[in-house]
Amino acid sequence: MIPTPDFPLFLAPMAGVTNTVFRQLCREHGADVLTSEFVSAEGILHRNSRTQEYVEFTPGERPVGVQLFGADPAHLGEAARAVVDWVQPDFIDLNFGCPVNKVVCKQGGSALLKDCPLLERVARAVVQAVAPVPVTAKIRIGWSAATINAPTTARLLEDSGITRIAVHGRTKEQGYSGVADWDVIAEVAEAVRVPVIGNGDIASAADALKRRRETRVAGLMIGRAAMTSPWIFSEIKAAMAGDAAAFRAPTLAERWSFVVRHCRLEVLRRGDERRAIHGMRARLMAYSRGMPHGRHLRERFARVESVAGVEDLAAAHLAECAALAP
Repeated sequence: MIPTPDFPLFLAPMAGVTNTVFRQLCREHGADVLTSEFVSAEGILHRNSRTQEYVEFTPGERPVGVQLFGADPAHLGEAARAVVDWVQPDFIDLNFGCPVNKVVCKQGGSALLKDCPLLERVARAVVQAVAPVPVTAKIRIGWSAATINAPTTARLLEDSGITRIAVHGRTKEQGYSGVADWDVIAEVAEAVRVPVIGNGDIASAADALKRRRETRVAGLMIGRAAMTSPWIFSEIKAAMAGDAAAFRAPTLAERWSFVVRHCRLEVLRRGDERRAIHGMRARLMAYSRGMPHGRHLRERFARVESVAGVEDLAAAHLAECAALAP
């Protein structure tokens, strides 16, 4: 496995979010290990232009992995080998956790939590196809509250040669609602020898310290909180080092500077400003959470067309907030 800090912080792979630009920004703010958005085995084998966007990364993103999903062991093994030959990632990650119906209906993602023999065959096929490149996996705690099987699933994956397991503390049926069950994550960490990375409801340094203290997880994976505040990695690292005062939350002006920079980087990557900013709208709405008058901002973001438009919104918002300050 690629060397990482004693207790690494992972950026969770998120479809439509964790492209190369966002990953680089999170690395700047302290994320230790990065993973691509998930990509289908079939997409890899066809090597279409969209797939190339999913798997591209820069040297500065290492250690970085490419996450694959699918349900055909032979195809996944072939796709994993192709990815290794194509972009040389530091590891291959297998998605056994996505709850989205368009993935599950093809027997991908969390659907395999209901078919552990197939899950095991997929894992073994990929491990054998790319050896000695490490293969990791991400799972949920089970398909439903009545079928929680993460410790069993984790043992099967370990026996199949998987070298690290990330566990999201919700079932497929929960999606992203409810509360992550860290008791089950703790059980998984006790059940296997490979590193277990805990994922779910880590929204602050206090959350991170609590989960590190109360479980035997080997690291933490941050998803939705990073969409709103990529600097959460720096906040957590300062707290884990016992120097919480070393982290200073960005000011509103600094947050806007970050947002505008993200937009510019997306335009530079895509080479098409309108397409890039349209693609950024959901990211902009996430960044607005926690900002004053966020609802009003989100209404404006839904119509923004250019970097200049984002800059105008920033200037207007900062002026409005300054005028209202005591």
